[in-house]
Amino acid sequence: MTAAAESVPEVAPESAFSEEELAELALAADPDGPIDEDAVPVSIYLGRLPLVLPQWYMPPAIVSGTKRWRTALVIALVVAFVMIDAFGLCSTYGSVTLA
Repeated sequence: MTAAAESVPEVAPESAFSEEELAELALAADPDGPIDEDAVPVSIYLGRLPLVLPQWYMPPAIVSGTKRWRTALVIALVVAFVMIDAFGLCSTYGSVTLA
């Protein structure tokens, strides 16, 4: 765990803000104002919270280098299915037949 993650204070449920108070604070905030020195990145802050959705349903967004062969494969599959439809054929059940 990083030093920033260890410095995130625990918030007791009774001291949490109501939704109305949070909305009021958000509307009053200056979006171009300076960032506090003790500000915690949102990824570290959210990493300490319990997950709302399971990982298999909605995994966290990550940047990954996509491989060219994957893109070519997807394009080839889409073109194949469009060509099957263009020739009036049907591939619904795995075998190509006349529609």
